Parts: sequence; C-alpha cells; structure tokens
Amino acid sequence: MTHIKLTSLTEQDGDGYVLLCPELDIASQGDTPGEARRNLIEAVQSFLEIASRSEIQSRLAHHSVHPPPQ
Repeated sequence: MTHIKLTSLTEQDGDGYVLLCPELDIASQGDTPGEARRNLIEAVQSFLEIASRSEIQSRLAHHSVHPPPQ
C-alpha cells in the first residue's frame, strides 16, 4: 500500500464549510467543519478507487507530490 500526505484547506462559505484537497483538485462541503472533512475523505477515497494510475499521478505531479516507489 502506498501512503501519501495530502492537504485540506478549509473555508467558511455562508453557513457551511468547503474543504479542498489541492493536490488532487477535489472539493467537498458540509454544514460543519467535521462534516465537510468526512465528505472530503469520502470523495478522495472514491476518486482513488476509480481513477486510473496515470490520472492520479498526473494530478499529484502538478503539485510536486510523488508517492514513494513500490
């Protein structure tokens, strides 16, 4: 299993919160910071399950994040 460290940026948006994972260009939202975080984790996990390896590497390369060799 490969492990990488990803960033989440939080921004309040009206009555809710938006979280962004800039390395993968994935965002999520929720009524509370905790809900938004859980939604972002789910969105990232779903993306990693269905995206091709080349798509993942392409997105990570744009942010100078490289998973360790397997």
